Amino acid sequence: MGQRQVGQGRRAVLALVMGLLLALRLTVGASGAIASPAPPSTVTIHLGTPAGNLRFEPDQLTFTAGQRYRLVLDNPSPEKHYFTAKDFADGLWTQKVQAGNVEVKGAIHELELKPGAIAEWVFVPERPGTYELHCAIAGHAEAGMVGQLKVVPNPA
Repeated sequence: MGQRQVGQGRRAVLALVMGLLLALRLTVGASGAIASPAPPSTVTIHLGTPAGNLRFEPDQLTFTAGQRYRLVLDNPSPEKHYFTAKDFADGLWTQKVQAGNVEVKGAIHELELKPGAIAEWVFVPERPGTYELHCAIAGHAEAGMVGQLKVVPNPA
């Protein structure tokens, strides 16, 4: 194997390792050790109310691009609701969604929560903007189950 091939192989391995670190949102510290990401900031949103009111509480949330969040969704109401925010979801990196004993990886666009359900969504917003949130069940958005999710640029 020639020197050129060895150099290309090393560069390919280095690119692969750096890509994995980026995908996992890990960093290499000054000592050369891999540091795990900071714990996520926790934000809670309720889908409906115990009295059956059709609304998100709170109905407006702001996130900072590049920061890690743990969004806790719960449904205290007597009927199922959807957390639908496709454009918001398209602009973030999802680490996981956890509901019960199930952990979902990959692209998420909508979550359905049955009465009493709780789900956790861990993600990093990447695209600043203002995004629509609504419950996609017929009549719920029209009755007021809408909101706004805002991602602001990271000032760093």
